[in-house]
Amino acid sequence: MQIRDLPFTDPGMPDARSGPHFLRWLGRNQLGGQLKSLAWGLLHFGSIAVLPYLVGLSVQAVIDRSGERLAVAGAAMALCGIAIALGDTMLHRTAVTNWITAAARVQQLLARKTAQLGSALTRRVAAGEVVAVSTGDVEKIGWFVEAASRFAAAALTVVLVCVGLVVYQPALGVVVAVGVPVLALAVLPLLPRATRRADHQREKAGRATELASDTVAGLRVLRGIGGEELFLDRYRSASQEVRTAAVRSARMWAVISAVQVLLPGLLLIAVVWHGVNLAREGRITVGELVTVYSAVTMLTYPLRHFEEIAMAYSFSRPSAKRAARVLSLQRTTHVGGDLGGHVGGDERRAPVETPAGDLYDPVTGLLAPSGRLTAVVCGDPDEAGRLGERLGGHAAFDDAEELPSVLLGGVPLDEVPLATARTAVLVQDKDPVLLSGTLRGLLDVPASGAVSADDALEAAQCADVLDALAQASVDEAPMDAHVTERGRSLSGGQRQRLALARSLVTDPDVLVLDEPTSAVDSHTEARIAEGIKGLRKGRTTVVLTSSPLLLDRAERVVFLHEGEVVAVGEHRELVHSEPRYRAVVTRETDEEQAPQTPTDIRSDIHIDIEETA
Repeated sequence: MQIRDLPFTDPGMPDARSGPHFLRWLGRNQLGGQLKSLAWGLLHFGSIAVLPYLVGLSVQAVIDRSGERLAVAGAAMALCGIAIALGDTMLHRTAVTNWITAAARVQQLLARKTAQLGSALTRRVAAGEVVAVSTGDVEKIGWFVEAASRFAAAALTVVLVCVGLVVYQPALGVVVAVGVPVLALAVLPLLPRATRRADHQREKAGRATELASDTVAGLRVLRGIGGEELFLDRYRSASQEVRTAAVRSARMWAVISAVQVLLPGLLLIAVVWHGVNLAREGRITVGELVTVYSAVTMLTYPLRHFEEIAMAYSFSRPSAKRAARVLSLQRTTHVGGDLGGHVGGDERRAPVETPAGDLYDPVTGLLAPSGRLTAVVCGDPDEAGRLGERLGGHAAFDDAEELPSVLLGGVPLDEVPLATARTAVLVQDKDPVLLSGTLRGLLDVPASGAVSADDALEAAQCADVLDALAQASVDEAPMDAHVTERGRSLSGGQRQRLALARSLVTDPDVLVLDEPTSAVDSHTEARIAEGIKGLRKGRTTVVLTSSPLLLDRAERVVFLHEGEVVAVGEHRELVHSEPRYRAVVTRETDEEQAPQTPTDIRSDIHIDIEETA
């Protein structure tokens, strides 16, 4: 895999059982790149390891006054220099490729999981944690994946050098062969504490990121209530905790680095002291002493990779754990588990026929007949949001117990593939997001083709939005005008109507709208209600709302109280027959819910008729 080939056509199905499992899965999926990096690493480290032997030959050649051997040794050293340069260059190239491709694979997996779960993702994992995983954690995971092959090359080189020294000069080679494993394993007792401190630092950093993202998202509200300083103090405190944790972690890694410098120095002193004594006794030559000395000096370079792999694993393990947690989230089913036996099995299922018919929620008893406009009134806005999520085919949970699936035409909606479910049912959230780009691009969504963009914009009463975009882009047609990120240049009502137009263009079999007119005035709301009713005629539409104007246009009104259907009928009928419904729709207080006389009822009817006229 080359960087130019990114993104992956299919990033694969991750093993998200745990952080280590996920890291191993990434390594296996980049086996080709890892082997290339290993080969170039062996060339690089091996060439470095050969240099001490050539240096020893050169010294001995000078002592023996052999010009021929000195020339051969010099030529071999030149070749080693070329091999070192080539190996280092290609090792760096392949290592960076492994790093980037691993990070890209993780980011693609996260993007795919976000698309699968939609708004349900942030209900199960904090948005800040998702941001932390897709930014900083991705880099640390890629670091460990690419460091693994370099560590393997360094470890093999160390083993080969130790074996070679034992064969070349047993008296000194044994000392090196015993001392090097001690050097490599000396930091192991320090790693658990360093890992705990690194985990603590990442935890603090993740909390700070969550706090920052939440603060930025609610900045407009904070300014409205004068709460900027309060949240600034909270973030300042969180950032100081991150700094303190980072300093404590750095101190531990500084100790490990010091040990990695101190112990090789002690080994070098021991080798030189023992070697000088052997040379005095005539048991080894000066060239052999220089060779062993140079080899021990060179070993400090590959040994540094033992520290790096320990650091990479310590930092990547909590990052991989968080990534695995997000990737393990599934769109589960009421019966049959995970849609295919593993995470993401939804994409692997064969295409099935899109279900059609009445929409029924067994949890609340809600029935939305096919081809009709049904309005649903919930006293609790949060309950309305959960109902919308269930109607979209996402499994619901109550105290960790899974609830029955919504049925579309008698078919459990959360048991069909996600793509099929989204073709059948489209849910527009209460706070839909507008992406940056042109208005034409905003409305260029998968659609049936039965509803044009002009018809959708007209039904959503977006004429003033087109005028505002045309004024902002004088030289461009309104459809080619630029919409800023999240539509920040537009008012809340204009953003809401553009989102509604986008949903209407899609023209799904079932359209679920959660408070689609909460940010518009009553006159515009009345026209939008007529537009939705006319454009969606013969199509199943469910509107979660408490607006009398929308309710009056609905063909069927369902009232939910404490999570269950308690009344079904038309708006005007329910207003007079169901006090709890009237209290929600008219915002009555308890004192205002007193029994009405026939005269009061006739007066209310007269007022309702005048308001809707």
